[in-house]
Amino acid sequence: MEPFHTDIIIEPFRIRSVEPIRSTTQAEREKLLRDAHYNPFLLKADDVLIDLLTDSGTGAMSSGQWAAMIASDESYAGSKSYYKLETAVRDITGLTHVIPTHQGRAAENILFSTIAKPGDIIPSNSHFDTTRAHVENNGAEALDLVIREGREPQTIHPFKGNMDIPALRNFLETTDLSRVPVIMLTITNNSGGGQPVSMKNIRDVSALAREFGIPFFLDACRFAENSWFIKIREEGYEDKSPIEIAREMFSYADGCTMSAKKDGMSNIGGFLALNDDTLAARCRSMTILTEGFPTYGGMAGYDMEAVAAGLYEALDEGYLRYRIRSTTYLGDKLSRAGISIIQPVGGHAVYID
Repeated sequence: MEPFHTDIIIEPFRIRSVEPIRSTTQAEREKLLRDAHYNPFLLKADDVLIDLLTDSGTGAMSSGQWAAMIASDESYAGSKSYYKLETAVRDITGLTHVIPTHQGRAAENILFSTIAKPGDIIPSNSHFDTTRAHVENNGAEALDLVIREGREPQTIHPFKGNMDIPALRNFLETTDLSRVPVIMLTITNNSGGGQPVSMKNIRDVSALAREFGIPFFLDACRFAENSWFIKIREEGYEDKSPIEIAREMFSYADGCTMSAKKDGMSNIGGFLALNDDTLAARCRSMTILTEGFPTYGGMAGYDMEAVAAGLYEALDEGYLRYRIRSTTYLGDKLSRAGISIIQPVGGHAVYID
């Protein structure tokens, strides 16, 4: 019997709860847009029929996450929910120190407020907008060094999020290294269209960082999606699981910032994880000042439970296959309709050219 193949995308989950939404007419939508001065951020959520603004913290959580939340510990210090989160992050990233934050930009604020100073330069493939803002808020310069293909919307390349290695080497060779407190790498490259970064590129950036004695951090918000792209596009990884690939990615880094509203599959939360004991102590001091005690960091215990579970769920192969195919499906439909988009379609979003 011939095997059955279909292009139909079947969600690998059951929907257990629904929420009613209000239908609007075209005339209503036109008036609402005029009243909002054509700024979607000024619209009320109740007036939006289909919300494609962002997936950050806006998705449904799983039954496993909700169950874990019921068993949360809301202790101010030493919460068992924190230790569940710490265990999960250590298991996936291999990083020693885990500092919870209320979301990713808080982790960025803690890191860059601690290590960046006026006159510094921080290279990346492409800084996400909040990352760039925190770098610049501390007087430093955010330098983007994505490969040439990553700046060409219609160019097809399997890893358009890659860092330009020759450009990074040239930068490090011609710059006072005391002005370079860290090298960042965003996976996937959000501002570049959700484009993935190859394992070879991560390894090469790490090698350069070690050669020049510079700490290397990942902006890991889409680490699970990046793992999936490596699995399906990079030779030698087709038989590895997403969590195995994720562990290898993190093994090349000295730390990471994370918004758990992305590949933590949660409505809120994030963390800063790193290996350096001295830097971790300084970051914890900043956490107390800006977020809260270091074993909750601005998060409720139930949110830490949700993130601890969500980090693993984001690495599920069935989910990742469905997610990437769904995004590609939307991109293909738009492209066939004559709308110019960044090609190939990235992981979490379709970017209009």
